[in-house]
Amino acid sequence: MYKMIAIDLDGTLLTDELTISPNTITAIQQAIEMGTVVTIATGRMFSSAKLIAQQVGIDAPLITYQGAMIKSVGAADVLYERAVSSSISQKLVELAFERDIHLQVYQDDILYGAAETDKLVAYAEAVQVPYAVEPDLIGLAQNGFTKLLFIDEPHVLDPLQQELEALFGESAYIAKSKKNYLEVTHPEANKGSALLFLANALGIDRSEIIGIGDNHNDSELLKQAGFGIAMGNAVQAVKDIADYTSLSNNDEGVRHAIDKFILEPQEGSEEHAQSGRKKL
Repeated sequence: MYKMIAIDLDGTLLTDELTISPNTITAIQQAIEMGTVVTIATGRMFSSAKLIAQQVGIDAPLITYQGAMIKSVGAADVLYERAVSSSISQKLVELAFERDIHLQVYQDDILYGAAETDKLVAYAEAVQVPYAVEPDLIGLAQNGFTKLLFIDEPHVLDPLQQELEALFGESAYIAKSKKNYLEVTHPEANKGSALLFLANALGIDRSEIIGIGDNHNDSELLKQAGFGIAMGNAVQAVKDIADYTSLSNNDEGVRHAIDKFILEPQEGSEEHAQSGRKKL
């Protein structure tokens, strides 16, 4: 029934220790062998997502930067890219400096910070990517950014999100990817829009897609997929819009979903018929 499955990384495919179980890798490879297009849909930069794709044997184009970039693992060409405008980028850099909130930015698949802070170093180590220090982020912003990421405590980021949504309206897409991560991308750069673009390019209908995620930035992914699956550890807002809730990321929730809806199609079809919501 399903020809494509798009999987979030942090909190979904990856455990809390940022690992992937051998059983989950086997399930993904079996799905690919059956002809299913398996891709990643993540807020991470392409170079970080590519490492994980290579680890599990995924060679389909990857949805990265919250949907701001789609690029194939083995090709240099970018299939889809949407950048935050230079004016919004500059305003966000100024705001971060004024309020002393950590901000890191992405341009040409390079991670930049204004200084070598603990947050920047910890992030780069966690996702296994290098970083560059550029004190003049304002100058860098003249060419726009693929993504901007604020890192701070929820009591700082939650009101900031509301403020930015009021300030920029539909000129930017603003979403929490973790409780202490607030991400800003182009308004057309979300996982759902990118998913439909990729599916259309591959000749796959929306009804033939499964989307799996756990956090607020996965909402559009689940909404646009023909069948949306929330992880057991997902925030309630994501569970509320999902067709099915799987096990947690620490309990092989992705493997469970693939087994149920891809590798065991008869059981998956029955479950879908019983629990699926009507897609508009």
